[in-house]
Amino acid sequence: MAEPASTNPAHAHFESFLQAQLCQDVLSSFRGLCEALGVEPGGGLPQYHKIKAQLNYWSAKSLWAKLDKRAGQPVYQQGRACPNTKCLVVGAGPCGLRAAVELALLGARVVLVEKRTKFSRHNVLHLWPFTIHDLRALGAKKFYGRFCTGTLDHISIRQLQLLLLKVVLLLGVEIHWGVTFTGLQPPPKKGIGWRAQLQPNPPAQLANYEFDVLISAAGGKFVPEGFTVREMRGKLAIGITVNFVNGRTVEETQVPEISGVARIYNQSFFQSLLKATGIDLENIVYYKDDTHYFVMTAKKQCLLRLGVLRQDWPEIDRLLGSANVVPEALQSFVRAAADFATHGKLGKLEFARDAHGRPDISAFDFTSMMRAESAARVQEKHGARLLLGLVGDCLVEPFWPLGTGVARGFLAAFDAAWMVKRWAEGAGPLEVLAERESLYQLLSQTSPENMHRNVAQYALDPATRYPTLNLRAVTPNQVRDLYDVVAKEPVRRNSDKTDTGKLAAGSAGTQEELLRWCQEQTAGYPGVHVTDLSSSWADGRALCALVHRLRPGLLEPSELQGLGALEATAWALKMAEHELGITPVVSAKAVVAGSDPLGLIAYLSHFHSTFKNVPHNPGGLDGPASQGFPGSSSAVLFLGKLQRTLQRTRAQENGEDTGGKKPRLEVEAKSPSTEEPPAPESGVPPTPPSQPQEAGAGDLCALCGEQLYILERLCADGRFFHRNCFRCRTCEATLRPGDYGQHPGDGYFYCFQHLPQPGHKDGPDPGPKSQDLPTLDENSMPSGPSTSVIPQEGTSPVPNPSQPTRRLIRLSSPERQRLSSLKLTPDPELEPPPKPPRSCSALARQALEGSFVGWGIPVQSPQVVVAMKEEQEQSPPSSEEEEEEEAEETMALDSDTQEALLTFAKNSGTMSKYPTWRRTLLRHAREEEMKRFCKAQAVQRRLHEIETAVGELEAEGTKVEQALRSQSTSPEQQKAQWLEQLLQLVQKKNSLLAEEAELMLTVKLLSLEEQQCEVDQELRGYMNLEEALKTPADRQAEEQLLKKLLDVVERRDEIVRFQEERRLSELASRPGAQG
Repeated sequence: MAEPASTNPAHAHFESFLQAQLCQDVLSSFRGLCEALGVEPGGGLPQYHKIKAQLNYWSAKSLWAKLDKRAGQPVYQQGRACPNTKCLVVGAGPCGLRAAVELALLGARVVLVEKRTKFSRHNVLHLWPFTIHDLRALGAKKFYGRFCTGTLDHISIRQLQLLLLKVVLLLGVEIHWGVTFTGLQPPPKKGIGWRAQLQPNPPAQLANYEFDVLISAAGGKFVPEGFTVREMRGKLAIGITVNFVNGRTVEETQVPEISGVARIYNQSFFQSLLKATGIDLENIVYYKDDTHYFVMTAKKQCLLRLGVLRQDWPEIDRLLGSANVVPEALQSFVRAAADFATHGKLGKLEFARDAHGRPDISAFDFTSMMRAESAARVQEKHGARLLLGLVGDCLVEPFWPLGTGVARGFLAAFDAAWMVKRWAEGAGPLEVLAERESLYQLLSQTSPENMHRNVAQYALDPATRYPTLNLRAVTPNQVRDLYDVVAKEPVRRNSDKTDTGKLAAGSAGTQEELLRWCQEQTAGYPGVHVTDLSSSWADGRALCALVHRLRPGLLEPSELQGLGALEATAWALKMAEHELGITPVVSAKAVVAGSDPLGLIAYLSHFHSTFKNVPHNPGGLDGPASQGFPGSSSAVLFLGKLQRTLQRTRAQENGEDTGGKKPRLEVEAKSPSTEEPPAPESGVPPTPPSQPQEAGAGDLCALCGEQLYILERLCADGRFFHRNCFRCRTCEATLRPGDYGQHPGDGYFYCFQHLPQPGHKDGPDPGPKSQDLPTLDENSMPSGPSTSVIPQEGTSPVPNPSQPTRRLIRLSSPERQRLSSLKLTPDPELEPPPKPPRSCSALARQALEGSFVGWGIPVQSPQVVVAMKEEQEQSPPSSEEEEEEEAEETMALDSDTQEALLTFAKNSGTMSKYPTWRRTLLRHAREEEMKRFCKAQAVQRRLHEIETAVGELEAEGTKVEQALRSQSTSPEQQKAQWLEQLLQLVQKKNSLLAEEAELMLTVKLLSLEEQQCEVDQELRGYMNLEEALKTPADRQAEEQLLKKLLDVVERRDEIVRFQEERRLSELASRPGAQG
């Protein structure tokens, strides 16, 4: 029965307030509500209690219950935790408003100033589970019925601001619009507090407002004076956001969202996009909210080629300035990208309008991300103390593909409010600052996976949110420079001069330490006498002895008999690269001739930095070295083995002569730390490798022919290159470890996406023809199952399948027959399973596992998904459904249960019977897809940062090396300092390259996960066909897909096993591990 219409004018104002979708409408309806109730707005928590007492009717009760539950948490002390604290919040963005909510609940007087007069940002934010629960607890569903009703958890910035604005108004926050904060006005004398400098013409009440806490949430471009900002640079990254009008038609609701697809693990989609439209992207995301929101990262050369940018300027501001961007070309660009990503199903795309009435489309630069060095400061003058805190973008600029902006922004708002509470309790300034900085150290590491699982317990107290909390990680003595008192003595850091002296003393002995270490490692070998770091290595014996010491069994001293100096040195260089992961920076000819002493020293320093902690075995030749040293399990070594295995496999597939026996060095790609070293082949002397293009001996780049300095040298296939020259011949992308191959026909290097396939020696692979973007919701059955599906070769390095730990599963004809005859649908006579109880995961899994026969459940049809999404989009859930959704959030699914549920969900016949589980499953699946995208983007960002950092190191190293080579008359002390500086730069670069290799392993895992998902869906399509309807081509394609799936699983297992073995090795090597 419908509720009777109310005749109370306050009720009408309240309903208008709840439903208002414009900032001005919210303010006017709230003023009308306060006037109708006789309440003065901006009066803090007492105002909220007055409104609640007078507005006690059905539509408001559920909202009051939620707000009372939040305000009733013990940490707020019934609104009396900060009764005498006066706060000024700058900025009405989501983070500023969220901070204002917490401060108001603490009982502080809160004044908020915002320079804008309306909310107009349509861009959509990804929400973490705790932010969803947090906003629901503040009444988000009451203010915005469509909140998180789709398959992805997100909300537009405008809607988020609107619902938080309504909360802060109800909690009595005083808001001033169209007022810009320009700085602080210190107290002129004792007895007067801190004020704000505001423009233009603030009201007298606001201009004279004295406060003791300032929370800045004014965005990344405004950081209050006194804070230091650090810049984190990567490669040039151009982002484009666009919002199209969402007409909410049936056709629009049927278009699935894209939680994120990245080139780093799904290159085929972006190759198809490039071929179809000429658009070259790194990633793309599509959210369906108030608008159709797309965000993508575009390549500069593509924007120049398509006329979006007029000229290529080196300055970023000038490159993306309005004068250099062609609006019509940019609009055509984003329309084409959006059409391709959604298969044109959104129809005619009409641009939404921004605050100025222009199409809501923007190109922006996120090459550099800004991060404040500290989260808080304290200023004191004439006895008046002011606590300053940062939240939102002015604290840490978010990297948009990770979707961390609003989540970490809310966490920073909670941490800032906790700081204010501690300030109000009377804690000392240094103690408050130390606690705040300790929390700030955790912020950049937070993710949904490493925070407390039970989001319902999250509160203002940091212990409810952070599992590994240490509020004393930063000591009060470390934050003295964050406490500014006028006319106090400048604080001098005691460690400054001492650190400088330590660095100078440490660098003076590095070269001598390197020589001493080499002498220890080569002691006892016949004919080896190391007295220096140049001529002692010319005959190759010392280098072979060093390799033998670190890996006995690879070669014996007796095998060196009859080998010349060049042959022995070349053999040692190759052995060190293939078995120890030490990439050469000097050629064999240069070592023998003594023409590059700096290169040799840099090369030996790599051995020292990698193996200096390996226990030295004084037994000399007879004693084996430890098999668990760090270098043996390096990602550089692992990727190198995969690289060579792929080259060998491709050569065999092409029918090329591999030269008889495989060299001993090219063993299977597996973790060397747990395998015995290969035994030497008796009676077969080592054959030195060929040295292609050795002329120049590493001094010249093999591609451009220009000078190569030590830090610039990148070795591949026995040749040296500049990193900037070592690019894919087809797409000119930078080639990274383990992600490229050399074509035996033309000798050029390619990324795996463009590496010519066997039988295509004339040019690169034409690339994928499919333009489909794989989504979770679409039927994966091939449109033409009679077409043979041949897996691509060379898409990723494949370890040799002859390893003892790997076994290829071959099915006999009877086994294949039994497999194909499995029942793929449940018996109609079987009763549907009981609804799984929320409280017991084990019972849920047991019920689901017994509910279907066979393991080939039919794929869910698109119609089911469309119906689900239409239901979610068009019918906002009732309060009962809302409670169910909240219960879903607090329910953690273990991996086994989730896997069983996902398998069960594919049966379209039973999905419709359990709408709650259905929503849960689809949401969990989308979240997993989002996690993979975010992880890929974090890896890609770090790879770009490493590339930039390595470039800076190379430039600095070039200057030092030039000084060393040219200043022959310089004092020996100066030369020694330059040499130590060069070695330190080499060590830094090696550390970055090791991290790069680690990241490339993660990239490979992500790529293999994507391949496994695609192959699995395609294979299921064939397996669900009636056996009698399959053609011979179908059966052949099914068998090939099965082989491909097994191969992908084996490659994933290879990398995972390597990472796990290395993790265990690192744990075992830690001090005290034996105990």
